Amino acid sequence: MKYLFFPFILFLFLNTNTSAQETGEDEWGAWYMYFGTNQVSDKLSIHTEAQFRFYEVTSTFNQLLLRTGLNYHISDNAIATLGYGYINTDGTFEDTPEEENSNEHRIFQQFILKNVVGKFKFEHRYRLEQRFINTRLDDFTEHRARYRLQVTYPINEKWFLNVYDEVFINLQEPIFGQNRLYGAVGYNVQNNFNVQFGYLKNHFTGINFDRLQLGVFYNIDFRKSNK
Repeated sequence: MKYLFFPFILFLFLNTNTSAQETGEDEWGAWYMYFGTNQVSDKLSIHTEAQFRFYEVTSTFNQLLLRTGLNYHISDNAIATLGYGYINTDGTFEDTPEEENSNEHRIFQQFILKNVVGKFKFEHRYRLEQRFINTRLDDFTEHRARYRLQVTYPINEKWFLNVYDEVFINLQEPIFGQNRLYGAVGYNVQNNFNVQFGYLKNHFTGINFDRLQLGVFYNIDFRKSNK
C-alpha cells in the first residue's frame, strides 16, 4: 500500500504550476512550524505551537501564528482541548498598506478522535474558533468550524507518510472559508521527536496558494522529569 502514496504526493507537487498560473499566484511560499504536546499528568497535557509563514520560501513575511491549549486525554484515542491563539497577518504580497495588516486573538475548542485500520493511522480533528480581529480600520468578530481528516502510514520504524485534508466553514457569510490539502514525508528522530517535509495546497474561493512545509514535532513528557 505504501507505493500508492508516492504517486499521490508526486501529483500534489506537479499539480501546482497549472493552478498557480490560473490564479496568478506564481510564488512558492513556505511555512516553518513547531508543534508540541507536553504531558504534565496522566490526563492533562499542554499544546504548544509556533508557525512562521512566508509568501516566498525564505522572504516576504505573511503570518506569525502562536497557539497554546490545555488538552484533556479522555482516552488514548480521544482528546478534548481548550486553547488560545495569537495571529499577526500581512495580507498583501508586496507593497503593504496598513489596512491590510491585522492582529487576531483566537479562542478555540477542539476534539480529536483516533483509530487504526491495519497500518493506517486515522485522526479526525473537529475545531470551533472564535476570532477577534483588529485592523487599522475596524474591529470585528468571526466564528468558524474546521474538520481535518489525517492519515499516517509507517514505511518502517523511522520513515512515514502523512496526508490530510481540512475544510474551513464560516458560521457567517460567506460559508466556505478555505480548504487545505497536504502531503508529507516524515522521519522519526526519536520516539517523541519527528520532522516532516511536505507540500500544502491552500485553496480559497478563486485563488490558490502553494506552500512548502517544514514541521518539527517534539513532545516532552514532564511526568518523567517530576519523577
